[in-house]
Amino acid sequence: GGEALKSLDRQTMYEFLMRMKNPAGGFVMHNEGETDMRGTYCALATASMLHIVTDELIEGVPEYIRECQAFDGGISSEPGTESHGGYTFCGLAAAAIMGRLDCLDVPLLLHWLAHRQMQEEGGFQGRTNKLVDSCYSFWQGAAFAVLWEAMRQQGVEVPDHFWMAPSSLQMYVMLACQAPNGGLRDKPGKNPDYYHTCYSLSGMSSSQWGPRTTDTPGGKTDVVGAATNVLSRIDPFYNVLATQSVAAQEYYRGIRGSGQTEGAGYAKFVQREEEMLKVQESMEG
Repeated sequence: GGEALKSLDRQTMYEFLMRMKNPAGGFVMHNEGETDMRGTYCALATASMLHIVTDELIEGVPEYIRECQAFDGGISSEPGTESHGGYTFCGLAAAAIMGRLDCLDVPLLLHWLAHRQMQEEGGFQGRTNKLVDSCYSFWQGAAFAVLWEAMRQQGVEVPDHFWMAPSSLQMYVMLACQAPNGGLRDKPGKNPDYYHTCYSLSGMSSSQWGPRTTDTPGGKTDVVGAATNVLSRIDPFYNVLATQSVAAQEYYRGIRGSGQTEGAGYAKFVQREEEMLKVQESMEG
């Protein structure tokens, strides 16, 4: 709630992020650490959540992301390395938060993402010629939701789906990744852990809730099995509950300083979410 959000020192956080900024455009993971796409996304997502995105903070970031897009369309940890599902989400989400999808070759990126869902298993692989791993249910699966919104903002005619097979993904998570003693795992034969439990469920949520449209302002749902299988909707940019994201946005919008924003792209996402919720309320009323 507001008390928890109020406890965060936004100024010292901004100063920290600026210290972690690399002149090349990315961000280091920690003091004297390596620069890669994880740090760039974490910095931008944190700044966006706290409404401390500034021109100074994002200077050079779109160019850095562009340099990390590989020849096959995916995004790598740093320029010249292999495309990877986690880094692809990080680079795409960072670009989308800023409203700078123009820094990426979008058709090539979409082609790479769409080919990471495996036909037999239904889950996603993180890299070309690798095995399926349930954590990529989010890293690859939620990337489609972010890309759909970013493309919509560019005026592209987007479909009423996210270019992936949601039912197949949910079947993989529920049938292959649930451990008998609880928790979720990478794949059969592996042990369950918190990491894969979190990202399997986050990916399932993203797959269950389709795009909001004027016809289906609540989002078209695609849930496998009983209605009790439906999960709460997440904010795909941050991977937190959408309701909590909305509450934080409302709080920080009222206290941010001059020149501070949540990011141009994310601001448009929030505006449309609010508009769709009003449409939904009027239809239900």
